[in-house]
Amino acid sequence: MCGIVGFVDKKIADKKPVIEAMMDTIKHRGPNSSGELVNEDTALGFRRLSIIDINSAMQPIYNEDKSKAVIFNGEIYNYQGIREELINKGHTFTTETDTEVLLHGFEEWGMEELLKKMEVCQMVLKDSFYPLEISSCGRSFLLFY
Repeated sequence: MCGIVGFVDKKIADKKPVIEAMMDTIKHRGPNSSGELVNEDTALGFRRLSIIDINSAMQPIYNEDKSKAVIFNGEIYNYQGIREELINKGHTFTTETDTEVLLHGFEEWGMEELLKKMEVCQMVLKDSFYPLEISSCGRSFLLFY
């Protein structure tokens, strides 16, 4: 089931207790693990119900230089084929999960092309160089802050 929470607010100096309280309210959606991404303006939290790559797919998942991170709730039925395509293009994966396909797919193709390749529900992608992007069931939203 999983769940995603988050906010963008530069005025809240100590975001960690706020995002943790938000994550606690959805603990029933993901009892297996949790993770958060907190920086100067953004706080994202995730509660996970483990299904794929149960032991090593903690979220958020970061790219190699940690400039991008992904939190995802859903399932990508065709992720294995897309994963192979991305490996052939030189991407390095650290998990076996469908979530990491989103991160490397975003790096390779951008949000619009990535969404054409798969059905995505509830994805939050944080890129340190660009605004926050959120996708819900094939529609992409860009948050400027």
